[in-house]
Amino acid sequence: MSPETTTPAEKRSLWSRVLLMLLMGLAFHIAVTILGALALVQLLFAAVSDGPNARLQHFGSSLGVYLRQITDFLSFASEDVPFPFSDWPSDD
Repeated sequence: MSPETTTPAEKRSLWSRVLLMLLMGLAFHIAVTILGALALVQLLFAAVSDGPNARLQHFGSSLGVYLRQITDFLSFASEDVPFPFSDWPSDD
C-alpha cells in the first residue's frame, strides 16, 4: 500500500503575493498608528477615570491579533490573507 498523496492547495502567483504584501504592509503601518492612538486614549481614560475602557481593551487585543496575522503573512509563515480579505480577528 502506498501512502496517500494529497495535492497542496493551489498557490497564488508571486506577483499577486507581492501586491498583497504591499497592501498588507500599508495596513500594518495604519494599524500601528491606530494602536499608538489607542494607547494614548487608554492612558487618558486611566488618568481621568478609575481605569481603562473595557471596549477599547477588547479592540486593542483584536488589533494585536490582526498585527500578528499581518506579520505571519508578510514573513510567509501563513498563506491566509488578513482583513479585509478575511474576517476581523476576535480578541481570544
